[in-house]
Amino acid sequence: MAKQIIGNLKLRIPAGRATAGPPVGSTLGQWGLNMMDFINPFNEQTKDLNGKDVIVHMKIYDDRTFDWICLGQPVDDLIREKIKIDKGSGRPHETKVGKITKAQLREIAEVKKDHLNAIDEEGAIKVIAGTARSMGVEVED
Repeated sequence: MAKQIIGNLKLRIPAGRATAGPPVGSTLGQWGLNMMDFINPFNEQTKDLNGKDVIVHMKIYDDRTFDWICLGQPVDDLIREKIKIDKGSGRPHETKVGKITKAQLREIAEVKKDHLNAIDEEGAIKVIAGTARSMGVEVED
């Protein structure tokens, strides 16, 4: 009989720095999971990103086992890093906080290509450009 999924979690955790404290410990503890079965492999796999936030998707099964996948940095973090801003605009259609070029969008698309809902590179660039615009970042042609 196949294992039944009883939970889908999405966590945002500093790479290589997961601990048994919040947010990881409190979240996994609710499901009765052994935290160290996640924390040690996660920290090992993500140590190269030195503390940058990454997105983790986790499936929890009825026998208290789990699978997880690390999706890397969120697109908005990559955009902020690329154009060196601290945060997006609170009013993106009125107040612009920076500009991003097609080449920079392409670099981000290359990093995120396996995790975006896009058929090809052009589609991925459009998805990222939409995120940039919603942050108040102008997209240059």
